[in-house]
Amino acid sequence: MAANSTVIASLRLQPLSSFSSSSLPPSSSKPLYLKFHTSHRDNIRYLSSLGIVPQSPRLAPPANDLSIILSAVNFLKSKGISDEDFPRLVFLCPQLFSPTFDISKIDPVLEFLTGELKASVEESRGLIVNCPNILLSDVEYCLRPTLVYLKELGLRNLNRASKTNAHVLNTRVEKLRAKMRFLKSIGFEHEEAARVCGRIPAIFGYSVEDNLRPKFEFLVYDMERELEELKKFPQYFGFSLVKRIRPRHWHLKKNNVRVSLTRMLMWSDHKFYSKWKP
Repeated sequence: MAANSTVIASLRLQPLSSFSSSSLPPSSSKPLYLKFHTSHRDNIRYLSSLGIVPQSPRLAPPANDLSIILSAVNFLKSKGISDEDFPRLVFLCPQLFSPTFDISKIDPVLEFLTGELKASVEESRGLIVNCPNILLSDVEYCLRPTLVYLKELGLRNLNRASKTNAHVLNTRVEKLRAKMRFLKSIGFEHEEAARVCGRIPAIFGYSVEDNLRPKFEFLVYDMERELEELKKFPQYFGFSLVKRIRPRHWHLKKNNVRVSLTRMLMWSDHKFYSKWKP
């Protein structure tokens, strides 16, 4: 039949299993398709649905470039990336879809994730979607040394697909050491500082001068609290100085009340301000 002659060959991919991380939406349970030998317009329509190229044929790349981009899409989907993930990847790491980018260059990173990090396909997908730029990292000079250093500090479960893990793994060792040096400079022993980083790995993402030091100075000079209290509740560093620490401290001081850092910061606004009314 004439209609059959127009049927375009398609590559059918198996549906991805739902991803368990709460920070990411589950993958679609429907089969996914990638079209390669379709018309130029169909290729544009497909890639525009992923947010990779403009919808208008006038603004889209030429056919040869589209073929390269489709190959990159196919490669990423073969590694577990789903249709729902592409808009984020395009926004945060557009060079992956440049016609001049050799997508095979990310192979070492993918091998690192599944090999040395021992991440499953789903976990690798989660780490990539949480931090797409990890795909452009150098395994030898960034990812591997960072993984070794983090393990030395006692951090575990780094293969879990969280935003913190993804960004910490993509951080150079020197930046990680800067956080350790800061903690030791204010009185933590090396083992104590390592435990803090193990309990709160997000601390590696905080700026020393813009975040950690101002919070410590406020704790010591304004709140007049001792280092030992901070050691018992290092989660203090995870709270906003402007939105939570300062206003709650001044509220307590105004009411001539002094409580532990835990009660001061962990309680909800309703519970905190209901307990100590002006």
